[in-house]
Amino acid sequence: MPVFVTLLIVALAVSAIGFKKYVWFISIGYGFAVLAIGVALLVIFRGSIDAGLIAACVLFILYGARLGGYLAYRELKSGSYNRKMKTEIKDGKGMPLIAKIGIWVSAALLYVCETSPVMFRLENGKGTDGFVIAGIIIMVCGLVLETAADLQKNAAKKLNPGRFVDTGLYKLVRCPNYLGEMTFWTGVFVTGLNSNSGVWQWIAVLTGYLGIIYVMFGGARRLEMRQNRTYGDDPEYQKYVKTTPIMIPFIPLYSVEKYKWLVA
Repeated sequence: MPVFVTLLIVALAVSAIGFKKYVWFISIGYGFAVLAIGVALLVIFRGSIDAGLIAACVLFILYGARLGGYLAYRELKSGSYNRKMKTEIKDGKGMPLIAKIGIWVSAALLYVCETSPVMFRLENGKGTDGFVIAGIIIMVCGLVLETAADLQKNAAKKLNPGRFVDTGLYKLVRCPNYLGEMTFWTGVFVTGLNSNSGVWQWIAVLTGYLGIIYVMFGGARRLEMRQNRTYGDDPEYQKYVKTTPIMIPFIPLYSVEKYKWLVA
């Protein structure tokens, strides 16, 4: 528990950036909180951590730096993005302080739960084994996938800003960046499959994993609704959404708009 609390304090400190702009609790604050958790784990367990778990922590750092840096650049440098998002995302003005605190604390708690499989393995004195190696491979695949998806989308938008993206990885699924995100955290989950101990640890691990899966499908729903408003009259877009799965390759789930419980 003490390590969990320490990481929660770290996540709270970093994600407090959301008090400047509340959506940053779950965007920029998210990425840099994961980065900070990776650094904190290396420091806390510096005398007992082995190479495999160092690699897992380094992947947290790389993941957080990539996501936080990308989102910060987009927020601060992309005028077109900010103009578009003004109509899509509430700015939080007028939101009660208690509501902001609730979002801040619950988000930071989720970030710690997401990373908890590695934390619990270290805390339980378990070293690198096949589960860790498999998990690291999956984490790397997820990081590469979401990075490639973002790069491909940026390149496509530069060529044709007014068109939806259906090239590269976007031929496979409509939200390959979210797929990469889920793949990364699936790898983290796998690293702890044989090292979590007791009901409390399993509750934390499952909360983190199922929580981020829910958030990703919620994000896919928001994106689908936004794209339907923007491109809904385009016959090519209609063909694209009816033939390309929204999130998981080869699974014929083409829309999540009707699932109103996906409110993340």
